[in-house]
Amino acid sequence: MKKIGTYTLRGQATEGTPYMIRLFDGKFDTGYKIIAVNFFSASFDFSSNPDVIGKVGTSPNLITAANNFWNAEEVREIAWGGMRGSTDTADAGGVSVIDPDNFVVEDLWVYVRAAGDQPVNYLITMEKYDTTDARGALAMVRNNAQNVIGD
Repeated sequence: MKKIGTYTLRGQATEGTPYMIRLFDGKFDTGYKIIAVNFFSASFDFSSNPDVIGKVGTSPNLITAANNFWNAEEVREIAWGGMRGSTDTADAGGVSVIDPDNFVVEDLWVYVRAAGDQPVNYLITMEKYDTTDARGALAMVRNNAQNVIGD
């Protein structure tokens, strides 16, 4: 694989609706690797900064229930993150976990959770690669929750 460049995606999403990010260019010989993901609150009124969490997946049909929102067993989930937003602590740090084997040829879906209808900011950094049609097709199979041997 040959690296083509580094790209940044940023925006806002709200709870309950997966947000689609179009990446697929109709070819199977280009793909993206997520190298960084951050989710952070859009609300900073100092009285109700919500804790926020989010995930990036390869499907619009992932679990959004609070009790299983982050599910590392689900191969269509490839990155997770969050941030404490409450003002009663000095620790407003965040967490970010990315599957190091991720490779996306088709589109991404961003899911978020926050108190109420608060919008959640996301910032995703990706590297774009030129690859083979076979590697691209293999990534598509894997990202659609099918087991792949020899990835």
